[in-house]
Amino acid sequence: MLKYHDFPTDKKVFIFELDEVIYPKRDYLLQIYYLFANFLEFTETFPPQADLVSFLKQHLEQDGEELIFEHAADTFHFDLKYKEHFERLFVNAVLPVKLLMKEGIRELLSAIVADGKQICILTKGNPLMQLNKIKHIEWGVLASKLKVYFVDELQFRKLEPLDYIADELQIAKNEFVYIDG
Repeated sequence: MLKYHDFPTDKKVFIFELDEVIYPKRDYLLQIYYLFANFLEFTETFPPQADLVSFLKQHLEQDGEELIFEHAADTFHFDLKYKEHFERLFVNAVLPVKLLMKEGIRELLSAIVADGKQICILTKGNPLMQLNKIKHIEWGVLASKLKVYFVDELQFRKLEPLDYIADELQIAKNEFVYIDG
């Protein structure tokens, strides 16, 4: 577990990846799978939501995210036309339950802010999906203290993300710490 006192005291900015650092990515994925399974059962009456969620959860744990939709469609014989809806959920779903931070992260972020330091999120992946995750995390008072950057967006603009953040915040690169998990 990360503790504030484990970091050098001279750092002005703490930059965190989102997935697996701030919160467990699995928590987001399972809620998306649950929403998709509910949608599919409501639309087609088959497969039963619980069976599809169980399959998706097991696939995630054993084989990861890759080809999860295709394997589910093959196993449960549902139409591939639902893939667009499945993918759309990742960027605009309203989650039934807030995402909780990993153990000790809220305390770490609070200690950083209490010491007058800046916290940033620098996250990889589809910016719309990452923003949706950020919206569903239970930040509390920390929400107003965050500055968020998207790796994919910065790289698309041919910018090196950490250099960009240092320039924007007007700090030297040795004045921040990047926690990437």
